[in-house]
Amino acid sequence: MAPTSTSQSGPQAPAEAVAPLMRGIAVLRRLTDADGSLSLSDLERATGLARSTVDRITLTLARTGYVRLDGRTVTLAPRLMELGNAYLSSVRIPGLLGEAVDALADELDESVSLAVPDGEGIRFVHQATRRRAMSLRFRIGDLLPVERTAPGTLFATLWGPGEWQAWRKRRDDDPQGAGFPSLPQRTPAADDRFEERVEAARTDGWALDDQLIEPGLLALAVPVHDPAGDIACVLSVVSHTSRHTARGLSDSLLPRLREASAAMESRLRDAPPAPSAPAPGPLASWTAASKQELGREFVESLARGLTVITAFGDTGAALTLSAVARATGLSRASARRALITLEHLGHVAVDGRAYRLTPRVLALGYPPLSRITLARIAEPHLAALAGRIHDSASLAVLVDDSVQYMARAATHRIMNVNITVGTRFPAYATSLGRVLLADLSATGLRSVLAHAELRPLAPHTLTRRAELEVVLEGVREKGYALVDEELEAGLRSIAVPVRDLAGATIASINVAMHSSSRTIAECLEQVLPQLRLTAGSIESELHTASRFTHVAVV
Repeated sequence: MAPTSTSQSGPQAPAEAVAPLMRGIAVLRRLTDADGSLSLSDLERATGLARSTVDRITLTLARTGYVRLDGRTVTLAPRLMELGNAYLSSVRIPGLLGEAVDALADELDESVSLAVPDGEGIRFVHQATRRRAMSLRFRIGDLLPVERTAPGTLFATLWGPGEWQAWRKRRDDDPQGAGFPSLPQRTPAADDRFEERVEAARTDGWALDDQLIEPGLLALAVPVHDPAGDIACVLSVVSHTSRHTARGLSDSLLPRLREASAAMESRLRDAPPAPSAPAPGPLASWTAASKQELGREFVESLARGLTVITAFGDTGAALTLSAVARATGLSRASARRALITLEHLGHVAVDGRAYRLTPRVLALGYPPLSRITLARIAEPHLAALAGRIHDSASLAVLVDDSVQYMARAATHRIMNVNITVGTRFPAYATSLGRVLLADLSATGLRSVLAHAELRPLAPHTLTRRAELEVVLEGVREKGYALVDEELEAGLRSIAVPVRDLAGATIASINVAMHSSSRTIAECLEQVLPQLRLTAGSIESELHTASRFTHVAVV
């Protein structure tokens, strides 16, 4: 892996730029380009930074919760998505238009996306994809070249001479498209006709991608304008030549796409204004304590610089320097230097006294993390739990009247609970299942129990429906389930729920052990608090990851 400069190409960094922040962002970019994980040695080579610098940066990022360190491997963590969430929230497009995109995808039975421009590229900010054997592998935040996408063609209709010059230079400097690793090599012939396609899109008001990215892939796009008449984003539908011809796609779907675009423009026009400024909050106050604890190994200026990105949040697209300083708890001087650095790297744009995040913030980990699953979120937390209590820990979901294990961390005891991912057990006889059953509505519970055969699996298995319903009511009130030798003689387990952003129980986690290893009282005193702490950690990352993306549960 060839060394990569730690700053963007182009103008030299301003004298006031924060060098550690630039280096930290370079590390995050290299990890993102590597699909989320690299060894420390590979990071050293990829960034060109000294190993000691890489060690300090990754330790700082781990302290913020943005990466995980597993031996010599560095992996992006879901909490990093709060940076991209800050951009997506500030621009408001996914929050205002996402439900309409999802509904349109269901109606058309095709993948539908929203895209925004980023220099000579585009980035998707919302996607509703279809589950098919051939499905899109583009992710939220992936950078795609304008000349190979239908949305990019529409954005280029707004370019002036400067943008066209930058595009031609980029194409000449990168003839193979290495700057767009999510795509196969570019097709020069298609690029040569890009300006013709832009002129046609300017006249027609829509654009078509006829297999520009790869053979078989088609896309139709229309603009969505903001109340000022500018293009806020582009709405596109993606299909395949096995389902449509290029002409057939435009003939059949263009009227509906235009209708949907008009409805989205009305939604943007009628949306209530965003808060004018973030509430005061010392987001950066914890950095001083971390610096005191870790000493020179903690790069405080990096941690504080990244908090500047999170300050934008739900406040609309722009903030003043004073508002950023107030939201982060930083001095105006520190906030200003961080903003200057972020502007130099292309993550912040400035208009007069107002600063706003750019789509480039999504390049900080969002593409690989946008496809994360609940099991992947849970795995490191389950491993940490199992390491603390020295018993196996698992995560499961409800499938019909059974629980299915989705993630698991086993221990190295001689006597161990031997269960593998994918295993199913009857929900009524397990602590995992009872937590999930207890959260069902009365109608849902009756439906599940009506199809369940409540048979004895061990000497103490509850098999009477009325008794089980009383037990489930207790689980609902207490917030945990403890099952003692009902699934198997000698097996004891305790479980708690894992809840989504809406508060619904979507999974449960448990600790299972031999009944001789802990008494019931010890389970409640020693294991239950650790379980709840672990569930809270999983929920925190789940809520961050699922704010603007779909986190697969099964």
